Amino acid sequence: MKTLTITAIATLLFLSISGSAQNTSKADQKILNFIFPKGELGPSGNFTGKAWNIGLVENDTIYNTVVGNVYFEPGARSNWHRHPSGQILIITDGTGYHQIKGQPKQSLKKGDIVKCPPNVEHWHGASPDTGMLQQYILPKTEKGVVTWLHKVTDEEYLGNK
Repeated sequence: MKTLTITAIATLLFLSISGSAQNTSKADQKILNFIFPKGELGPSGNFTGKAWNIGLVENDTIYNTVVGNVYFEPGARSNWHRHPSGQILIITDGTGYHQIKGQPKQSLKKGDIVKCPPNVEHWHGASPDTGMLQQYILPKTEKGVVTWLHKVTDEEYLGNK
């Protein structure tokens, strides 16, 4: 009888821990798979929330291209901005948004690729509850890299426009 009681208690304890692990695993699904270090915190003048950047390919006169990685914490986003030669985004994990001025906001997820046309105002960032990892490619940097503009309002970020 004593063995049966210990077995029953052990089973209940195991099921309790197992149930907690299942709850934790749902939260763990929101943990992103970082390929590169987080990098440096982006300036608050160019981002709402916390966005971390690390350069991967430095600008030079041979390739005239910049490549980097940005981690947007949940709710973080860039200001409106434009690139003289455009920008390519490759979403490597998480979920987020991208919007070109005058067009509806687009949802982004792992595996999406976005082409931001030259000199077109746009913004991008994480969803409110999940971070987003993106690689960016800035070609033809001899024309310039970025012009930062005004902040994305909460209405723009949360709305459908």
